[in-house]
Amino acid sequence: MKLVVQVRLLPTPEQAAALEATLRAVNAAACQVSTLAYDHRVFRNYDLRKHAYTSIKDHYGLAAQAAQHVIKKVA
Repeated sequence: MKLVVQVRLLPTPEQAAALEATLRAVNAAACQVSTLAYDHRVFRNYDLRKHAYTSIKDHYGLAAQAAQHVIKKVA
């Protein structure tokens, strides 16, 4: 049995700005990881993580979980 709940976010202006900044950082990181994967011909999640994890985490200020999700989505 699955339970589906629809939720509406009502962020404050500060929260909305932070969410937008995070989404833009994730998108930019995904573009960088995609370029890196193509240049190095590395397309598997684990192998790509070796090449990209530290650089996108440091450069874009993403949390560890977000950085790994970006790499997994690109892979």
